[in-house]
Amino acid sequence: MDYLEIAFELIVGFVALLILTKVLGKTQISQITPFDFISAIILGELVGNSLYDNKEGVKEILFAISIWGGLIFLTEKLTQRSRRLRHLFENTPSIIIRKGQIEFKELKKNHLDLNQLQQLLRAKDVFSVRECEYAILETDGSLSVIKKPLYASVQKQDLNLAPASAAIPISVILDGEIIYDNLKMIDVDENWLVSELHKKGFTSARDVLFGEWQDGKELLLQGY
Repeated sequence: MDYLEIAFELIVGFVALLILTKVLGKTQISQITPFDFISAIILGELVGNSLYDNKEGVKEILFAISIWGGLIFLTEKLTQRSRRLRHLFENTPSIIIRKGQIEFKELKKNHLDLNQLQQLLRAKDVFSVRECEYAILETDGSLSVIKKPLYASVQKQDLNLAPASAAIPISVILDGEIIYDNLKMIDVDENWLVSELHKKGFTSARDVLFGEWQDGKELLLQGY
């Protein structure tokens, strides 16, 4: 197998995997379950092994990716429609701490030890089990925590404060380049942005490392 053939098969495999990840959706990465993890590894192995097998070509690579991707896609569709199949392939969340008490049977069932539980709790800013009322182990291995009322964060409604409207920060300049699509999103033009730059002492967008707009707040600009 020459280098040109390897490069061609790599490009074909890359494009095929890219298309497949678009079809399967973001949950394949962002909310990965043990089944998703194994399927992703096997998918990569199918492409990797095919590259260095002299008997396998582009057709075989595409065929293997299509069959395996089709099986994953079919499984996702079935789990969306059937609760039983969803439990079989993705499992269900487990309550690890209930009313402040550690559920030892659930720990053993999920092969989780106390040190791992403490680490997961610390990731949620809970440094003592006594602070936790409920802890739920999600299907992707993350932990969702409800603190006891004594340790819960104070919210505005607890203080009878008027809530402020939520606003999404929008990047308007990144690495000295204006993000024109984001300018359209916030309904402003380049002239407005240049005017704001001059007010902040910048001659052009090229002098700005990062620029962020947020409704109701002053334009954030940081130079190099």
